Amino acid sequence: MKFGVATFVTDEGIRPAPLGRALEERGFDSVFLAEHSHIPAGRESPYPGGGDLPRKYYRTLDPFLVLTEMAAVTEDLLLGTGIVLLPQRDVIHTAKQVASLDLLSNGRVQFGVGAGWNREEMRDHGVDPRKRGPLMTEQLGALKELWTKDEAEFHGEHVDFDPTFCWPKPVQSPHPPIYLGGESEPALNRLATHGDAWLPRAHTSVDEINRVRSWLADQGRTDVPFTVFGLAPDRDAIKAYADAGVERVALTLGTLPEDETLSALDDLAAVAGEI
Repeated sequence: MKFGVATFVTDEGIRPAPLGRALEERGFDSVFLAEHSHIPAGRESPYPGGGDLPRKYYRTLDPFLVLTEMAAVTEDLLLGTGIVLLPQRDVIHTAKQVASLDLLSNGRVQFGVGAGWNREEMRDHGVDPRKRGPLMTEQLGALKELWTKDEAEFHGEHVDFDPTFCWPKPVQSPHPPIYLGGESEPALNRLATHGDAWLPRAHTSVDEINRVRSWLADQGRTDVPFTVFGLAPDRDAIKAYADAGVERVALTLGTLPEDETLSALDDLAAVAGEI
């Protein structure tokens, strides 16, 4: 099993460069960064974790800028988003950002995407929350066209552009792996049609892991690796996921100052080393 880290990088915690170096030095293979463009003050959408929305959600740095700084100080660390809120993003700008980072990092991007939960945040971007799923499906198709075609075009209900040139192209072929977040039926359907890997959250049971793997096989998708996202350093849970064939767990790392972060990483690395 591989071990990565899932975290929020903010203006109040460790800086990207020392975090990237520390992850690679301790043997973690990947980092997955959260994204929120902003948090509306009049938020009504309940926080999926329950209770008040944690402070780190309000203060996230741009994940692509953070990952670019990490890329500059590491050699092998995989640079993941966990997750990019794709329906809130311009698809052409996103294609360029992802491909640019893949080029600058020599092919280390792991592109985690999801539909999002904060309806007020979506609306501020002009997105109807009821249509975010179909929009995201078309965006994924359009991204693949932009990444793989010298002259790309896409014509859908939600995404539409005529033949266009968009460089750079990603280093990875045919494109960086797309990790689909979410456990709902629509999310799994997108995984089967557009995903290269599944990014289920840590509350997902081993039984559901096995069910989805069997279901994907029925769709002709026997090639989809699983990364369980945001897992606490629970040895029994990690072993259970390993026994279920999960490729990687992304352990939760809190948003802390540098010294405290390095200590927390030592603890996570010790758990990974035991397993």
